[in-house]
Amino acid sequence: MQVILMEKIVNLGNLGDVVKVRDGYARNYLIPQGKAKRVTPENLAAFEAKRAELERAQAEKLAAAKEQAGKLEGLMVQITRKAGVDGRLFGSVSNFDVAEALKALGYEVERSAIRMPQGPLKQIGDTHIEVALHSDVVATITVSVLGE
Repeated sequence: MQVILMEKIVNLGNLGDVVKVRDGYARNYLIPQGKAKRVTPENLAAFEAKRAELERAQAEKLAAAKEQAGKLEGLMVQITRKAGVDGRLFGSVSNFDVAEALKALGYEVERSAIRMPQGPLKQIGDTHIEVALHSDVVATITVSVLGE
């Protein structure tokens, strides 16, 4: 299925690109989320009429993400969990826990924006984690897991 992208999507395209994607991806994710519209003459005309407005909105989102990244960059978050003698945690620290710790510090970040490529943290110590605030903006924070 061919769709018009209404915003920049990582590994797919930029605002206004006409791309071919699988039917299920378009029907179940892109279209319901408002990230794309089907390619029809009416939708193409409507998109061209709103292109400047959409580009301005996207630029505002990017500027807000860069500003928040500047505040987050290099931030250290401390999370305390019960741990064994060898430094292994009883349980783990997930992206939910990191989001809650950031919220307690006054930073509103979605759970899905916190990237933990090795999975949840299961050891005491400091770990660098990336926070993807926008498709072009990534901030690095340090999560310090302390044992009780």
